[in-house]
Amino acid sequence: MSRTALRICPLCEATCGLTLTIDDGRVTGARGDRDDVFSKGFVCPKGAAFGAVDSDPDRLRTPLVRVDGELREATWAEAFDAVAAGIRPVVERHGPHAVGIVLGNPNVHTMAGALYPPVLIAGLGTRSLFTASTVDQMPKHVSSGLLFGDANAIPVPDLDRTDHLLLIGANPLESNGSLCTAPDFPGRLKALRARGGTLTVIDPRRTRTARLADRHLAVRPGTDALLLAAVAHVLFDEGLIDPGERASHLTGLDDLAAALRDLTPEAVAPACDVDAATLRTLARELAAAPTAAVYGRIGSCTVPHGTLASWLVDVLNILTGNLDRPGGALFPQAATDRAPRPAGPGRGFALGRWHSRVSRHPEAKGELPLSALAEEIDTPTDEGEPIRALVAVAANPVLSAPDGDRLDKALGSLDFMVSVDPYLNETSRHADVVLPPPPPAQSPHHDFAFNTLAVRNQVRYTRPAVPLEPGRMAETEILARLILAATGMHGADPAAVDTMVIDQTLSKAVREPHSPVHGRDPKELAALLTGADGPERRLDMMLRLGPYGDGFGADPDGLTLEELLAHPHGIDLGPLRPRLPQPLKTRSGKVELLPEPIAADLPRLRAALDERPAGLVLVGRRHLRSNNSWMHNVPALTGGSNRCTLHLHPEDAERLGVRDGEPVRIKGAGGEVTAPAEVTDAVRPGVVSLPHGWGHDRPGTRTRHAAADPGANVNQLLDGSLLDPLSGNAVLNGVPVEVAPLSAAAGETFGALT
Repeated sequence: MSRTALRICPLCEATCGLTLTIDDGRVTGARGDRDDVFSKGFVCPKGAAFGAVDSDPDRLRTPLVRVDGELREATWAEAFDAVAAGIRPVVERHGPHAVGIVLGNPNVHTMAGALYPPVLIAGLGTRSLFTASTVDQMPKHVSSGLLFGDANAIPVPDLDRTDHLLLIGANPLESNGSLCTAPDFPGRLKALRARGGTLTVIDPRRTRTARLADRHLAVRPGTDALLLAAVAHVLFDEGLIDPGERASHLTGLDDLAAALRDLTPEAVAPACDVDAATLRTLARELAAAPTAAVYGRIGSCTVPHGTLASWLVDVLNILTGNLDRPGGALFPQAATDRAPRPAGPGRGFALGRWHSRVSRHPEAKGELPLSALAEEIDTPTDEGEPIRALVAVAANPVLSAPDGDRLDKALGSLDFMVSVDPYLNETSRHADVVLPPPPPAQSPHHDFAFNTLAVRNQVRYTRPAVPLEPGRMAETEILARLILAATGMHGADPAAVDTMVIDQTLSKAVREPHSPVHGRDPKELAALLTGADGPERRLDMMLRLGPYGDGFGADPDGLTLEELLAHPHGIDLGPLRPRLPQPLKTRSGKVELLPEPIAADLPRLRAALDERPAGLVLVGRRHLRSNNSWMHNVPALTGGSNRCTLHLHPEDAERLGVRDGEPVRIKGAGGEVTAPAEVTDAVRPGVVSLPHGWGHDRPGTRTRHAAADPGANVNQLLDGSLLDPLSGNAVLNGVPVEVAPLSAAAGETFGALT
C-alpha cells in the first residue's frame, strides 16, 4: 500500500524538506515538500534520488567483526563485546590519547552524529580528535573564534535582502551552499540579479555560479587573502570605512589600518593576476552598495592563508557596515542554541592548548589536523604513545585526507579499529568491528548544526519515515552503546547516556542566573520532558531551554517538542536579525579586529607577494550530484557531468600534447594518479582541476557501482605537509602538480608551466 511521509533531506547542507512516497516499507519516490517553511518545494538531484540512496543494496545490514583476519557478520551483542574488548585494554595500557577519534562530514547531517560524539570524546578523555573540518572549514572557525570569541559564531550572507554579493572560492550552484544553509541557493542568486542587485564571483574557474555573475575574476589560486587585503586597504585609503552602528562594538580599527597599509592593489595585483584598477572598483562598489555581503568558502579556506582569508571576509563586512545588518551578514539564531546570555566579556578563544605528538601542530577548536593522522599512528616519538586504536564515525579519511596510501598502511598497523559506517569502504575495510547505521528513511532528523548557519531562522523535525527493519539498530542506540563500550560501562542500558546528558544539562541550567529555569529543581524539569525516546527528550530539553523555548513553562507560548510535532512542515521563526553584542564572547566583549595570532601571521602573507607558481597548480571542484565520497555508489548520481576528469585549459593542453578524453598522469608531492583529460576554457591557463571524493579502487570494499568507475583520489597528490598554520587545515588548492599524457614515452618528464 502506498503512502507519503515527510523527511528533511540529509544529503547536503541545504536541508530541503522532502515528501517521500513509500510502498511496502520502501521509499519509491521523493519530491520537494511545497509546504516546507524553509525550502518551499525546492529539491536538487540528490534529494530526488533519496530513495536510491536509501535502498542501496551495498549498504551493510548487520555488524561485521574481524575473526581470524576476516570480517564476518555478527550479532549486535558480539559486535559491542568486541568493541569493549578492543578499546578498553588500549586505554588502560597506554592512556586515553592512544585512542583516536575520526569524525566525518556526515555526522553533521544526522541527529545521532550531533548528539553523541561529544559525549564519546568527553567520556574517553582523548585529545586525539580528527575531523573533516581540517580538510574544509576550520579556517572559518578559527577566524570567528579570534574575531568574535566563539568558533561557531559564523555570520552568513542575508541572501534574500542583500543588494551586492561578493563570493570568493564558493560555487553554490554546485554545492547548494556551505556554511550557509539556504535551500534553492541558485534561485536566491537569480532573485538577487532580478531585483537589480550585483553578484561578483572570484574563482580561478568559470563555474556555473561564475557564469551567473555580473563580474567574474579568475584569480590565481591561493592568493585570496592578498586580494581581500587589498580591497580592505582601499577602504581605509579612500576614506570609505563606515562601520555604522557597530562602531561601538569594535576594537583595533587603527591597528588594522596600519597592518594593511602596504598591501595595496598595486602591490598584490601581480601575485593575484587581477589588475589594481579592478581591485579598487571592488572596494568602491562594496562601500557604495546600500547593503552588501562578502561570502567565502572552501576555495578560500583550503589554501596556505585560509584563516587570513576567512578573517578578511568578515573584516570587509565590518568595515562597510554590513556585519549584523539586514542585507549584510548576520548571526543566525537556532532554536536549539542556548538561551542568549547577557552581553559582556567572555572567555575568548584560544589556539594551541595542546599539540600533535609528531609534528607539533597546535590544536584548533579541540582538533588536530586530519593530515597528521597517519604520522600520529605510524611514527614513534618520545612525546607520548602513538595512536593504537581508532574510532571512526561516518569517516573515510583514506579518500578525504592527504596521502591516503600512507594512511591506508597506517590503519592496517592499529591494535584495534571500529567504524560506524553503512558501507565497507576504503577506510572501514580496516576495522575490526563495523557498526552499520540504518538508511536515512529509518532515522529521525533535526538539523542542529545547519540551523546555526541558516539564512532564515526556522525549526523542523521529522520522525523516521519508515520503521526500523528487523535486525537493524537505530544510529542513536549504536552510538550510545559505543560510548558505553569505549568508556568502561559496557552492558549498561543505552538510555543511561541520554539520562546522564539531560541530568548534567539541567543541573547546569538551574545554576545559571540568566537561564529561564534558574533556581528550579532539575528532577522536576526532567519529569516534564516529552518524547518517544532519549534523543527526542534531549531535543525537547534543548528547544525549551533555547531562545524561542517555553522555559519549562516560563513562556507558555514558547517552543517545545510537542509544538514542533504539531507543525510537520516546520515553524518559521522569521528573518535574521541584528544580534550584536550578544553573540560576542571575546575577553574585551567587542569584535577584536586584529587578534594577535592574525597579526603574527601577516608577515607570511606579505612574503607571498613575491611568490609565483613555477608550473601548473591544482584546484578542486564540486558536483551538484555528489557530496564528497558519499554518493558514487548510487547510479542515479554518477555519470554525466559528475565525472572524475582533469580540467585543463586548451593552451596548456596544446603545450603538453594532451588531447581531450585521453588519460593523463598527474604528479604531486604525495604521489601520482591517472585521469581522463577534459580540455576546457572554464579553467584559467596554468590551472588544472580534479574533483575530490574519488578513488574507489582499493581491494576489500563492497561498493560495486563506485568500484566499476573508481576515478582518481586527488588527495593522493598531496603529502600532508602543506597546512594553514593557524587552523591546521590542509592546503588542497593552489598546490603545484605536473601533468603528462599517459602515452608519453617512459622516462619523459612531466609537463609544467614555465
